[in-house]
Amino acid sequence: MSVDYNRKVFRSVSNSPSGEVSGDTEFRYFQDGIVVWSEYEGGDIVKGFLIGVVAEDGSLNARYQHVNSSGLLMTGICDTKPELLHDGRLRLHETWQWTSGDRSSGVSVLEEVL
Repeated sequence: MSVDYNRKVFRSVSNSPSGEVSGDTEFRYFQDGIVVWSEYEGGDIVKGFLIGVVAEDGSLNARYQHVNSSGLLMTGICDTKPELLHDGRLRLHETWQWTSGDRSSGVSVLEEVL
């Protein structure tokens, strides 16, 4: 599936307990060629950034970093698989792992906001 992430906005609909992203976190995605990046904030996230590369099937391999509401700098890796919903929106299935803190891992789901 070819996916264009440019100027798409997403919100979290689920996350593992050790994750910090919530339904109050908004992700604003951009794309230039195979490079995809996002700025995100809201809920326990003061400010965050993600950068990655998109494969031909629309999946993303990315790295993220953010400052949380406790003032801690958190970093991690994320692999994302897109799903096209019946209404044309994208759902992103993410598998992630912290590279800071407790180094735990989890899964999350983001959905496009129209």
